[in-house]
Amino acid sequence: MTAPRPTTGTATWDEIASQPDCWLTAQAQADTALAGFPEPGERVLILGCGTSYYVAQAWSWLREQAGQGVTDALIASELTARHRGYDRVVAISRSGTSIDVVDSLALLDGSAPITAVLGELGTPVGELATDIIDLSYADETSVVQTRFPSTMLALVRARLGGAAAARAELVDRGRAAVAAGASEPMPRQLVVLGSGWAAAIAQEAALKCRESAGMWAEAYATGEYRHGPISVAGPGTLVWGVSEIPAIVVSAIEATGARVRQSGPEPLAELIQLQQHAVTWAASVGRDSDLPMHLSRSVLTT
Repeated sequence: MTAPRPTTGTATWDEIASQPDCWLTAQAQADTALAGFPEPGERVLILGCGTSYYVAQAWSWLREQAGQGVTDALIASELTARHRGYDRVVAISRSGTSIDVVDSLALLDGSAPITAVLGELGTPVGELATDIIDLSYADETSVVQTRFPSTMLALVRARLGGAAAARAELVDRGRAAVAAGASEPMPRQLVVLGSGWAAAIAQEAALKCRESAGMWAEAYATGEYRHGPISVAGPGTLVWGVSEIPAIVVSAIEATGARVRQSGPEPLAELIQLQQHAVTWAASVGRDSDLPMHLSRSVLTT
């Protein structure tokens, strides 16, 4: 069964729906030589902007928890001339043209080999790299990123040791999420919560809703929500977990009059659901996710 498409944002919607197939390709790619993928024991810096920074955060958490070595994630525009020493730098850029990523790599001045994870080849970021991980099959026409970041994480998880059953389950849950479509009415305020590597997925999900629908959307690590941000919650607030929200946090949220939507077992499937809602909510307020306001595919100037 296919979820009904909204009246606008159809290109973005179709790219969202293509994610499980991209994940299958990424899982197969993870089993290849994959030159430039960080080796166990390397000290690694992962750079990105916006969505790519959230992917970097998730990758960093997953790699360290897998026991593969020190891994830092930094916003490319915030890199300074003084930084820790690394054995490898990974730059994530769908377009390969982001000026902040280009400038950060120039600032490193050859201090470590550079792996570029790219959706588009033959671009400035790739020209500065010593190795390239090609994700052009997950590139998008949309300004708003959906399948490129989730495909990157599907590759990372498979490469870090995902069992065959876990790989298949990821794809199956993704397909179920695609079929489910959007069912929630647009809330006054959306809060997305996640724990562990899913805290970065929560940030990415909230960003999609801001970019597409121009809505009030926030994201926090689940344990942080009661340390201040919950004070804004109330009737009209939807708190959506991309990982399980503990019962004590649920009780605190519901006491404000807000509503809680608990997560299924797979954060990337929840991300698909939130992406679909973002497109649908955008259409409901007269916005087009294919033409997000004030945004372009890449930031090209400083």
